[in-house]
Amino acid sequence: MSEYIAPLKDIRFAMQSLAGLDQVVALPGCEEASPDVVDAILEEAARFSGEVLSPLNRVGDTSGAKWKDTVVTTSPGWKEAYGQFVDNGWNGLGCDPEFGGQGLPNLISTAVSEMWKAANHAFSLCPMLTQGAIEALMIGGTDAQKVAYLPKLVSGEWTGTMNLTEPSAGSDLAAVRSRAEPVGDGTFKVFGQKIFITYGEHDMTDNIIHLVLARTPNAPEGVKGISLFVVPKFLLNADGTPGQRNDVYCVSIEHKLGIHGSPTAVLAFGDNGGAIGTLVGEENRGLEYMFIMMNAARFNVGLEGLGDAERAYQRAAAYARDRIQGTEVGVKGGPKVPIIKHPDVRRMLMSMRSRIEAMRALAYVTAAAQDNAHANPDESQRKQGQAFADLMIPVVKGWSTESAVDIASLGVQVHGGMGFIEETGAAQHLRDARITTIYEGTTAIQANDLIGRKIAREKGATILALIAEMRAAAAELNGDLAPLGVRQLAAIESLEKAVAWIVANFSADPKAAHAAAVPFLHLFAITAGGWQMGRAAVIARARRSAGDSDPFWPAKLSSARFFADHFLTQVPGLADVVVAGATGALEIDDDSF
Repeated sequence: MSEYIAPLKDIRFAMQSLAGLDQVVALPGCEEASPDVVDAILEEAARFSGEVLSPLNRVGDTSGAKWKDTVVTTSPGWKEAYGQFVDNGWNGLGCDPEFGGQGLPNLISTAVSEMWKAANHAFSLCPMLTQGAIEALMIGGTDAQKVAYLPKLVSGEWTGTMNLTEPSAGSDLAAVRSRAEPVGDGTFKVFGQKIFITYGEHDMTDNIIHLVLARTPNAPEGVKGISLFVVPKFLLNADGTPGQRNDVYCVSIEHKLGIHGSPTAVLAFGDNGGAIGTLVGEENRGLEYMFIMMNAARFNVGLEGLGDAERAYQRAAAYARDRIQGTEVGVKGGPKVPIIKHPDVRRMLMSMRSRIEAMRALAYVTAAAQDNAHANPDESQRKQGQAFADLMIPVVKGWSTESAVDIASLGVQVHGGMGFIEETGAAQHLRDARITTIYEGTTAIQANDLIGRKIAREKGATILALIAEMRAAAAELNGDLAPLGVRQLAAIESLEKAVAWIVANFSADPKAAHAAAVPFLHLFAITAGGWQMGRAAVIARARRSAGDSDPFWPAKLSSARFFADHFLTQVPGLADVVVAGATGALEIDDDSF
């Protein structure tokens, strides 16, 4: 069974040529990210992901996490691997140096995160949740909370969780019923049960810091009455070390379709008198703070989709090179050949490959926009970066994860009957990828956010500015790249049509607009992916014209052409779905389902 090999050449290309790494590392506070430092980080991350995390991926899938009497034991080798992860400083890569982080740009940590997720999706979830806890405490935490928790969270010595979901409160957080009763000195006792808590209990660290949504006694109903609390597994001694066990226990872990190595816990708070917690920020603003974690998590779940897709592609391509079956089409009496010679296998592999390259480019460009939103000295550039990132995060999350499920399914198909056999490993990627379209808000939630908060609320201002940028880029697709330009312009025109319909109908016909939301997300994502693939094609053409004989460049041109011919051609049809497709979904009577 092959192990993951980080696609460093394409990662570097996306970072440097598409996301503008040089501009990002020139931002204030990013001076330490010299070319030598960045190269060393990528090389070592590739080694760690391939040699340490990838071999444990299958172990996690077959062994899984184990629960007994409130104690969770991770898969063999995971605790030791996590110890190496912490010792090597990976957890603090992009964190604030004030609390022990390295302060590197988000673009760099994004590339490294992709490698963790591709090598071992289930393992990568633990540091991902910790990063969300760090973000929430950095923005909403008190000075005392920051001093008590951030150094250990940044180092990875402690891990963090998000506690939103309850048995009766899934995506509808207004239904949260966990309660927090004040006991004085800013301390509360928390009571309730939370479900689907990723790494809510494990044996890899000596403390787990839970961020928990709950209601105080006089809180108003609905989302405006939710507060956020820090509830550690172990209360802290005066010297900051873990002390007395808090009243929060894991009563079970879920038995899941995939990501078996990641313990998904059911946590009970306060069954023995109350779990001690402290308020984060102000009362009744908990959802606001939690969405700090949520937004970062949504982007990172998009990277999970990218990682799962890359891993499924690598496994399928390796199998297609090795599997001998059939003769080559058009060669009478020829020898048996590897299936990679068969046209439909090539079509499937290119369908996987081209989308992965487009997904990677969009994610990295979005990461660079986040860096500019945070650190660019020009206020207008900060605002522009934030607006672009806000627009693209639901797209990166929604499209990358939906594509990952299809790409992993194609990976099974490339294997043929062997893909349905667990020993080949192809099925694991499909099972693991399936959760990503649900995590941190389903695809519909991402799409509703996109058409509502990100487009209709501002009458399409940000996306129309992006469309103008796309159209300018498409003008460079001339000469031998003209067929790509034709496809791209047709997609842009269809996107513009769909945006106009969303802006006109979001308030006037909200049900129709929301029925069109997911098709619109796909339409926008494919067009944006084509924009990036077109930019890549222009660069590849220039490099070849300059005499660069690296096979990377013709392969990039082939990917761009395939994406244009097989995916950009879908966009006009999706625009028709957006404009006219709601009727069939909405007119049928409920009882007819």
